[in-house]
Formats: sequence, C-alpha cells, structure tokens
Amino acid sequence: MSDGWPPEAVDYVQAIADTKLMLSHWYAEQAFIGPNIQDNIALFSLTQDEYGQVRQFFLQLEGQGLDGDRLRSDREREEFHNAATTDEPAPDWTRFEVRFGLTDRAAHLMFDAIVHDDFAGLTEKMSEEEYSHFDFHDGWLEHLADAEPEAFRAALAESLPDVLTFIGPAAYDDDTDPLVTAGFTDRSAAELRGAFLDHLEGIVEGTAVTVPDPDPVALEEWDERRRRVAGGGIGADVLDSIRGTGNEEFAVR
Repeated sequence: MSDGWPPEAVDYVQAIADTKLMLSHWYAEQAFIGPNIQDNIALFSLTQDEYGQVRQFFLQLEGQGLDGDRLRSDREREEFHNAATTDEPAPDWTRFEVRFGLTDRAAHLMFDAIVHDDFAGLTEKMSEEEYSHFDFHDGWLEHLADAEPEAFRAALAESLPDVLTFIGPAAYDDDTDPLVTAGFTDRSAAELRGAFLDHLEGIVEGTAVTVPDPDPVALEEWDERRRRVAGGGIGADVLDSIRGTGNEEFAVR
C-alpha cells in the first residue's frame, strides 16, 4: 500500500464496498423474481462479480487500518454505509431493475473515478466485469421504460433521489470536492451526477418516460460517511444474512 488516504476517501470506498455488498445480496436473494430462468441465472453471475469486488475493496480498506473481521461480519446495522436504495428488497421486477440497476451504474461511475495508486489496474479489471452488468440492466431498463412507462416513472421517482445522493452533492465540483482536491478521484460528484443523468436520459429516450429534475443535496443535510440525507439502514434479518447467521453462503470471507 502507498501513503494513507484522506478520511473522506476511506468513507468513499467503504460506501462503494457496502453498496456492492448489498447489491450482491439482493441479486442472490431476489434472483427468482426475474421474468425467466435465463435472467435468474444471469443474476447469480452478477452476484459473483459483486462479491469478488467487495472482497477487493475490503482488502484495500484493511490496508488503511480498518478491521477486516469487523467489515465482513462484526458490524451493526448503522455501521453499514450502503446506498439507501439497497436497504430493502424490491417488491417487483420493474422496481428491482430501476432501484438496483441504477445503483449498480452509480457505483461503477464512482469507483471508475478513483485514480489513487492503490487502485492501479484494479478499477480497470472491475470495469471489465461490469460490462455484463451494463448489458443486463440497460437492456431491461430500456425495455421497461418503453413497455411499462407508468410503473417505471413511479419507480424512478422513488429511487432516483437516493441514487444521486449516494453519488454526492451537485455542489461538489472540481474546486470543492474533497476527493478531487486530494487527488483521490479525477471526477467530482457534480461531474459524476451529470454523467449518470446523461446515461439515464439515453435509456429513456424515445419512451413516454422523462427524467425528473433532481433536487440538489443540501450539504448541511448530507451524511458524508453514509452518503444519504436521512437515517435508516438494512434490517435485522438482512444483517443476519450478511453476517452468515444460519447461512454461510451469504458471508463475505
């Protein structure tokens, strides 16, 4: 490992890792809500990708002094820094794709912006793994926006604010984003939000869905560590699964 990261970078990487941990959990837990067996199988493949990336992020965090055992299994619910969109399961396929597909895209944009030497080669490898995620999610999102515009709009209104809050405040530009000024990332939260929204606009182009104008995240209300503006978190039953209580399959080792 090279020199220690600034505290904001440790929080940033943990938020990405915890979000990917929850994505992997829901991909596996909810695989059978997919519309067909092929999609269910694809979700298990995405689960494996996410678990592998979580392990790599946790190793990086251990190098910054975080307790690996605590990260993997010994934390309480409020100690998880996952995106708010990943606190709970999705009740149907449209909300599953909007909630988790968009969060997956946001997490990729965030880790792809890391330029610290400790991640040399690692982010490129992870980005290669993400291509299958893009093919899967973007294809379904485009189809659902066209086939079920009303349900898609409702799901988007429910999830988009939390996804953008996870990415970070629009007020964080190249001059004010602490990760950019520290040289840890090469793109500010404002730039990442713009890239995310541009991609989303491309997904719904030609459908009856329009992307709502996002509300700005007030810095005084934003929890930088957990990357959300309100409390909440994963449930006790989800925590048991993450810890591997009663089912070692879901424990991150």
